[in-house]
Amino acid sequence: MSIHIRRARETDADRITEFNALLASETEHLELDLTRLHQGVRALLTDDSKGIYYLAELDGRVVGQLMITYEWSDWRNGMFWWIQSVYVEKTARGKGVFTALYRFVESLARNTKEVCGLRLYVEKNNTSAQHIYSSLGMEKTEYEMYEIEFTSKI
Repeated sequence: MSIHIRRARETDADRITEFNALLASETEHLELDLTRLHQGVRALLTDDSKGIYYLAELDGRVVGQLMITYEWSDWRNGMFWWIQSVYVEKTARGKGVFTALYRFVESLARNTKEVCGLRLYVEKNNTSAQHIYSSLGMEKTEYEMYEIEFTSKI
């Protein structure tokens, strides 16, 4: 059993859309507009300034994903990479897929001069994910997250 990590291509848009829909359903009990979701995935896949998806393949089949977006830190004069849209297919969970994705991205970040760190957010009640992130060396911060959404304007 070998896990291979690669950068997503435009031809992966359907699989990524599927994973994102499953992610929203499983974690937030949301049913996303699949047309809008697919357009959003394709927009990122065709514009690196928006972010990058990395995919995990197990025995040649895509079983996991992770998306990176960017946040400039003037305090550090560097870029944080935000880990988002993490999903591992149910049949592949517990096989090291997320760890492989994370270690791959962590290595890229450490070897990219302008990157000053990795960040992610996690649901308050998702203790299993929190445990995994801690076991990989990430630390919980003291920040709370606030937002206002304007999705209906798009």
